[in-house]
Amino acid sequence: MSAAVFRGLFGHDPEGEWAAPGRVNLIGEHTDYNDGFSLPIALEQTVRAWARRRDDGLLRLASTRTPGRVVELDVAALVPGGDEGWAAYPAGVVWALRRAGHAVGGADVLIDSDVPAGAGLSSSAALECAVATAYADLHGLALGPRELALLAQRAENEFVGVPCGVMDQMASMCCRAGSALHLDARDLATRDIPFDPGAAGLVLLVVDTRVHHDLGDGAYAALRTGCERAAALLGLPALRDLAPADLDAALGRLPAELRPLVRHVVTEDERVRQAVDVLEKDPAALGPILTAGHASLRDDYRVSCAETDLVVTTAVAAGALGARMTGGGFGGSVVVLVEQGAAAGVAEAVTAAFAAAGHTAPGIHTATPSRGAHRVR
Repeated sequence: MSAAVFRGLFGHDPEGEWAAPGRVNLIGEHTDYNDGFSLPIALEQTVRAWARRRDDGLLRLASTRTPGRVVELDVAALVPGGDEGWAAYPAGVVWALRRAGHAVGGADVLIDSDVPAGAGLSSSAALECAVATAYADLHGLALGPRELALLAQRAENEFVGVPCGVMDQMASMCCRAGSALHLDARDLATRDIPFDPGAAGLVLLVVDTRVHHDLGDGAYAALRTGCERAAALLGLPALRDLAPADLDAALGRLPAELRPLVRHVVTEDERVRQAVDVLEKDPAALGPILTAGHASLRDDYRVSCAETDLVVTTAVAAGALGARMTGGGFGGSVVVLVEQGAAAGVAEAVTAAFAAAGHTAPGIHTATPSRGAHRVR
């Protein structure tokens, strides 16, 4: 279908179709920019890119969400801080490739997506990774998934202006079906942790609160700056280097406003370790770890909101094994682990709670650990 749309917009066929998934982070939130650990899975929902090379230096971008509109940019004139809207993400990838010394030029690119935007499911990283994968294929670049993830992160950090860590891009590029990705953000070492909720009699629900967040509004950057300041005051390369046994003593050396941030990061890294251990033995035991992670994000990091808190408290009261906000925060989605027989009841309870509170009805779907970025055809 979208190949025909591509033809109608650009007057010729695409050279191929590529896809990159959104992600849900099971545990390990706001740890990646502290050189820490995380445990994401890729979703079935993807951003898809149809693309064809151009030899005139023009990057022409279109989206099925804005029918008939084409954004046209001069590749040689791309600079950070422009006003390209959604097109800044693919444009930033092309800019990052060129800055890294890769002689890539223009292209016609059509984007389609079923990853909800602003829902904390990394739609922006999926967009970047789909375009990065397409460009690498089109130009025969010998770049592996990790290198492409770093280039996609650079696009978001330096071109778009969001100081995110690398977890979202690594998840979109490197996840495998049937597994969670244990990521060490310091050296990008990864390990596939088998995770098949259905085989364990479980369901992983993702609840989109419909509260959209914008990580470019300064709040995210302030959190990262606070963590970096705390690490410097403690004489550490990053908060990842603070051992749990030394946490209490370290907190006593810090200003009051930095203590909750440090407590969250150190305890969250420990929750990742616990999660890996239980997934390999008893996946149902992941539930309480999720709920503890949400409490830390709510009380220490303060990135939750009324809607995400309502999902967690309602789901757990209705019989879920555990639940927590996922993503950068300030809205977005909640991941809920539930036994198969209780999934429908939990979903109904959350929907009823939102109606009673006067909130927009949430979107609820099942998450299946899926594959990372790839060429479709």
